[in-house]
Amino acid sequence: MTDVEKTAGTVVRPLTPRQRARAQTVADIVRLGRQHLATHGAAALSLRAVARDLGVVSSAVYRYVESRDELLTLLLIDAFGELGDAVDAAVAQAPEDDHTARFRALGRAVREWALREPASYALLFGSPVPGYSAPAERTTGPGTRVIVSLIGILDAASRAGQLAVPAEGAPQLPPTLGRDLAAIRSEFGLDLPDELVARGVLVWSSLFGAVSFEVFNQYGPDTFHAPADLFDHHLAVLAGIAGLPAGASR
Repeated sequence: MTDVEKTAGTVVRPLTPRQRARAQTVADIVRLGRQHLATHGAAALSLRAVARDLGVVSSAVYRYVESRDELLTLLLIDAFGELGDAVDAAVAQAPEDDHTARFRALGRAVREWALREPASYALLFGSPVPGYSAPAERTTGPGTRVIVSLIGILDAASRAGQLAVPAEGAPQLPPTLGRDLAAIRSEFGLDLPDELVARGVLVWSSLFGAVSFEVFNQYGPDTFHAPADLFDHHLAVLAGIAGLPAGASR
């Protein structure tokens, strides 16, 4: 929540008392919504139950959040923002010219946040909520912060001459992928060959796959007794797949 608002141009005006009160109420609704999400799951999310915990009648809550779907959207934006902030902070602590370290910092930040906030992670990357469709115009920006950060790391490594297809080569890409990979390059202003763009997509999906397996306990309770070490090994392998130079083991 902020005590100022930006208008057209560069004018910044303090929020009025009414605007501050409204922002605080919405923040309280989101906070309680996250608690209910952790306790009952997204499918059972109820504005009436949130209103009860807020100490108001349900009709009062609808003046701030008009529906369960709107609450889900607010929860998505809140969680994506929190994850993005955690990733940005972690990456910023790694040396700017050590692209492998920045990649590992990104991966570890995703894992640590997911394990700390499993219900919010499940909302973002688990099964879709029945009957709900996230509005792209509000969630695409927050929802792509991590992949944009990852792309930035790989692009910076490439521009520094430190990103290359591994020496063992790779299977030939199907020509049908050419248009899609070209669109990715164009969207993000990348100067990478198709092979490295495709490997970046693999690294992205594999990173979140590894995190999801741990968060959702897909390995089973007794398979790995040092899951953080397993994840770090995965990150080292993925860094190599991406074409990043080998880094320190930790």
